[in-house]
Amino acid sequence: MATPPADEPLILISNDDGIDAPGIRALTSALDGLGQLMVVAPAQEQSAVGHAITVRLPVRARAQTLTVPSGHVEGHAVTGTPADCIKLAVTQLVPRQPDLVVSGINRGPNTAVNVIYSGTVSAATEAAILGIDAMAVSLCKWEADDAHDYEASGRFARRMAERVLSEGLPPGVLLNINVPAIDYRDIRGVAVTRQAKSRWEEAFEERKDPLQRPYYWMAGRFVNLDEGDNTDIEAVDNGYVSVTPLQLDLTAHSQLEALKKWDW
Repeated sequence: MATPPADEPLILISNDDGIDAPGIRALTSALDGLGQLMVVAPAQEQSAVGHAITVRLPVRARAQTLTVPSGHVEGHAVTGTPADCIKLAVTQLVPRQPDLVVSGINRGPNTAVNVIYSGTVSAATEAAILGIDAMAVSLCKWEADDAHDYEASGRFARRMAERVLSEGLPPGVLLNINVPAIDYRDIRGVAVTRQAKSRWEEAFEERKDPLQRPYYWMAGRFVNLDEGDNTDIEAVDNGYVSVTPLQLDLTAHSQLEALKKWDW
């Protein structure tokens, strides 16, 4: 495998919708020419797996080429999770440590509590754990299959990637980017936001299989619990691209002193 010139950034691309998803094809094409690109993504859809890793099964990778305007991009389809893809890519598949990991373009929003469940965000999070600048990009539309759906997301993904390559990110910080499902010319700008507070109101529908044995299909609805300003949800709803810096540290620092006063 050829090593890219030192002055050419190496950009690793992944996702959770799978290597054949339209979003990752759109992202790879959008980043064409920005550096040496490599794609390492799940062989099958791994949506909502969070930061799961494979520890009790072998992980396999098969070569798969993606087409971009300038030609072809080397890729690998991995029988594992998005976090597996980043671990395997960095340790085995890429010629050197990437300068940037870009995960996406996810089909559907990764705002608020969805950050916890998202495999797309977790691919970027794993890169941050490994000390690599990273960003996750999502299109806030569940039914997105046409290339035109991803035009605005791709253009903003390239713009953000250029800025991250130029400015860099602090250790342990990644960018979570959500793009509204509107035409590029209708997007009002970029808003730096915080993660909104939300939850899913869970529901399971009981059904019967042909042998009349019950099984359950997850349903439910998303509930926004945040009436404050400057959230990722608010930005997208108002036609802005939301850029939220996320960090690895989940410590509730505000509670440290209070807990020290408990009678342990």
